[in-house]
Amino acid sequence: MENVHLVPEEEEDDLYTGYNDYNPTFDSEDLHNDMAFQQAVRTSHGRRPPMTAKYPGTAIGGRPIGTAYGSRMPVGTAMGRPMTGAVQDGAARPMTAVRAAGYSSAIARGSVFDPLGQSKGPAPPLESKNEETPEEKIKILEKKVNDLIEESCLAHARGDLQLSLEKAKEAGRKERALVRQREQTGTADHINLDLTYSVLFNLANQYGNNDMYTEALNTYQVIVKNKMFNNAGRLKVNMANIYFKQKNYTKAIKFYRMALDQISNAHNAMRIKIMQNIGVVFIHMGQYSDAITSFEYIMSESPNIKTGFNLILCYYAIGDRERMKKAFQKLICVPLGIDDDDKCIPPNDDPHANMVIEAIKNDKLHQMERERKALAEKYIMTSAKLIAPAIESSFAAGFDWCVDMVKGSQYVELANDLEINKAITYLRQRDFKQAVETLKMFEKKDSRVKSAAATNLSFLYFLEKDFDQADRYAELAMSADRYNPAALVNKGNTVFVKEDHEKAAEFYKEALRNDSSCTEALYNLGLTYKRLGRLEESLDCFLKLHAILRNSAQVMYQLANLYEMLEDPHQAIEWLMQLTSVTPTDAQVLAKLGDLYDNEGDKSQAFQYYYESYRYFPSNISVIEWLGAYYIDTQFCEKAIQYFERATLIQPTQVKWQLMVASCYRRSGNYQKALETYKDIHRKFPENVECLRFLVRLCTDMGLKEVQDYATKLKKVEKMKEIREQRVRSGRDSSARGRREGSAGSDSGQSNHGTSAKGERLSVKLKTLPGSNEPYEASAQQEIDASYVDPLGPQIQRPKTAARKRPEEDEFADEELGDDLLPE
Repeated sequence: MENVHLVPEEEEDDLYTGYNDYNPTFDSEDLHNDMAFQQAVRTSHGRRPPMTAKYPGTAIGGRPIGTAYGSRMPVGTAMGRPMTGAVQDGAARPMTAVRAAGYSSAIARGSVFDPLGQSKGPAPPLESKNEETPEEKIKILEKKVNDLIEESCLAHARGDLQLSLEKAKEAGRKERALVRQREQTGTADHINLDLTYSVLFNLANQYGNNDMYTEALNTYQVIVKNKMFNNAGRLKVNMANIYFKQKNYTKAIKFYRMALDQISNAHNAMRIKIMQNIGVVFIHMGQYSDAITSFEYIMSESPNIKTGFNLILCYYAIGDRERMKKAFQKLICVPLGIDDDDKCIPPNDDPHANMVIEAIKNDKLHQMERERKALAEKYIMTSAKLIAPAIESSFAAGFDWCVDMVKGSQYVELANDLEINKAITYLRQRDFKQAVETLKMFEKKDSRVKSAAATNLSFLYFLEKDFDQADRYAELAMSADRYNPAALVNKGNTVFVKEDHEKAAEFYKEALRNDSSCTEALYNLGLTYKRLGRLEESLDCFLKLHAILRNSAQVMYQLANLYEMLEDPHQAIEWLMQLTSVTPTDAQVLAKLGDLYDNEGDKSQAFQYYYESYRYFPSNISVIEWLGAYYIDTQFCEKAIQYFERATLIQPTQVKWQLMVASCYRRSGNYQKALETYKDIHRKFPENVECLRFLVRLCTDMGLKEVQDYATKLKKVEKMKEIREQRVRSGRDSSARGRREGSAGSDSGQSNHGTSAKGERLSVKLKTLPGSNEPYEASAQQEIDASYVDPLGPQIQRPKTAARKRPEEDEFADEELGDDLLPE
């Protein structure tokens, strides 16, 4: 008890102490006696802004403020609320929560209220980013790498493969520098793997685009072997594609299968494409059974047009008729996944709906649908033409089966095209009668098919030179479809052969207005202008055609021929040089070049082209004659002998070439061989005066006994020649007397004789024209002059080059059957 101290009663704590202590701010008992508060309640005085105080923090100067530190007294403010920022008796008040609104416990007297600090002027400029830090350098380098990858892809899209590869290599160098910099700064854990993958993948792709297959494969191997890259196994498809381009089919299949194993079943479309590639590789390897296995799996899982077509090819290769039929039925049942064209038909007169339909008629999606449908029709038509002769005993029965199958599918409109292809097959088999009968079946069909069939019939009759029937069916094709350019071209051809060139030109122009890409119409229009003598307009046509058909030998030759007619040999030579780059083995073109250089006086170039022409076609008499004359002019008679001997083999009945051979032997000093040659010529042509003259001269020079015999024969032959000449002169005199007597006849007789003479001249002219079956630029027939002059005698003359006709200028570029089937 010594340590126990009792508390006195006056110090005992009251349990209810402090309950009556409260902040005078919340004192509401004396509010009824507060005049300012009552005035504020009764009027709008309390909603006015506070007045400027004489002392900071007060509404009325000099009035004491009631606080928790002072005595309890009424609140004396104009706003009816206590002010907390006042300074009383020089003592600083504690800080309150209103400082952030712009108030301060130490505001100077008379300061302006500026809560946003606008009186302090503009804010200071932002601090510049410090690019010297390692992290900032790394970010800048990453951006440069991404920009280089993008530039590489854009260059490839423009077709600049070399630049795309250079940018890809530079991106690779920058990326390696970035990795080294991260390793130096100790942030190797933050290496951007996606950036590394993008750089390597783009580099490998650009290597492949530039045919650098070894480098591409090495780069792909780097990506595939790195386990940190997700789904890198798919790139084995790219590697397999490269092996396929290298024709390494075994490795291609190996990598395709490795990629197939690493792709899950969730990506079924990707697996189907790889399976299709495997089937294509098996086709190239000739393993059709393995290819059939792949294609059949695809057709069962996800059928498509290309796979169905490849499956038909495989069945055709192994000769399985029944499976070809089944595959064709599967092919025409493959869904295309496109909408019908009915959606593009305006349902009513709603202008808004019509505008929408017009907008979607030719948008990208509709274009893609049309391309897909056209591709499907192409594969079906090709398959039908391929298997029709193989699935039945005759190709006609096979076509009929294909037509029946197509009629029951979604490709009903292809049935008529198959019928037209049937007619074309008859035509290729030279069965013109069946082809015409098949095409005539379409005369009662709809306009499009009728126009195509009539166009082909017109073409057939034109080839058979039945121009009346050709004109009739051309008219029928035009009446069925006036905008058919092929029909207009055929009509123009029929008019052209009737020598109505102006009207033919009008039809060709109309065909070009309907289809500006109709090259046949443009070609024939150029020929028509050429026939009319309008060479400049013809030249314009062929220049336009050359811009469309850059490698057309016919167009280039026509341009060269036109420039030659316009007396511009240099341009003609230039176009013929371009022509030799397209057809380097055309002997006639080379001979024409030699002729032009010969006319220009360049004998060496002329000899080069004539020799090349002879090497490709050693039977052209004009070329042989020029080469022989060239060697005689250059004193190489021994080399000229082989050319004249070749001419002797080509024209054995022409004594000219054998006499040239004998003359070459004489010129070279081989008199014994020359004598034997002349004797051989005399045995074949005993009445040839020139041969006997040279025999007499040679025998006299060599002192042979046969000289008297040859001299006697020469006199007899010369006497017979004189008798023949006298008969010819007497015949001419009698005909002249007959003409004089006929001139004394009546006017009607004169008219009849004039008509007869005109008919004779016309018939002679027609006989001299080249036939339609003569070769292009064939040599003209020439009669050998009866009096042959030895080029070795005192009157040495260089043999003239035989006149060569220009190529046939009126040969038409007729429409081919394959182009007339489906004129757009």
